[in-house]
Amino acid sequence: MSEESRRSPVGPGGAARTAAVPPLDDRDGAIWLDGRLVPWREARLHVLSHGLHYGGSVFEGERVYGGRVFKLHEHSLRLVASAREMGFTLPWSAEELDAATREVVAAAGLAEGYVRPVAWRGSDTLRLVAPGSSVHVAVAAWPWPTIFTEGPRGIRLSTSRWRRPAPDTAPVRAKTAALYALGSLAGQEAEEAGRDDALLLDHRGRLAEATGANLFLVIDGALHTPPPECVLDGITRRTVIALARERGLGVVERHMEPAELARATEVFLTGTAYEVQPVTAVDALDYPVGPVTVALREAYAKAVRGEESGGPARGAAPAVAGEGG
Repeated sequence: MSEESRRSPVGPGGAARTAAVPPLDDRDGAIWLDGRLVPWREARLHVLSHGLHYGGSVFEGERVYGGRVFKLHEHSLRLVASAREMGFTLPWSAEELDAATREVVAAAGLAEGYVRPVAWRGSDTLRLVAPGSSVHVAVAAWPWPTIFTEGPRGIRLSTSRWRRPAPDTAPVRAKTAALYALGSLAGQEAEEAGRDDALLLDHRGRLAEATGANLFLVIDGALHTPPPECVLDGITRRTVIALARERGLGVVERHMEPAELARATEVFLTGTAYEVQPVTAVDALDYPVGPVTVALREAYAKAVRGEESGGPARGAAPAVAGEGG
């Protein structure tokens, strides 16, 4: 993983912050909080907020390219749907969240950056079941230049002992903090073992995803990826699938056993932070940064700037999903 990505304050793998990056709570600028822009350092929540104690928060990760948020409306729709999946309703519509996000990006003067919308249950009560609790929403944005300025670099994964839960045991369709605890634990263990990120299996021991990114294998020239049953159906994932099909590449969504990693000639991840990220190792298996990965990475780089279609940017509400991004 590049040094730039390791200094990033968010993203898969839980990259550690260094002195080169100021902490996220001590910056200049403004954050949209509950309907208005407030000074960055004043955007706070109470320590007894329900969402902090019981995982009742949902969020998005979005990227700004050329001053525009890629597929903004899809992200806003997903935030609304994730909240609904977690049992609460946002006080703002997807269209209002779109407007708030544009306001934040404009106030920050961002050309290239990252956007983090987040919603959580407030501090009205710490009763575990709190259907009537207040709901708060914030949108923050900050600069984030392109991570890989010298071409794609591969990262190394290790298979985690943690597994993605079954759809009937957790709100797997929501992009919620409650589920990202698994990715945090898995990523921390992977980094401690000298790897860049972790590969998680699903509850049945099949290939699932990385800590915050979707998994693709290139087998016999086609893309193979786990179906979005207990993994996150990322917006980047859907974009890359559309780009692959436009280029005549076969895309197969199916359950895969870990042994199938040995059949793959290329492996890559997709997500808002990673974009299209080559994988050069999974445990003891090594992979090249191959032509399919490079072609899709280049196509995605054009799509985010409006030079490729990559599927519709607006439309019906997508399936609720996660930071696969």
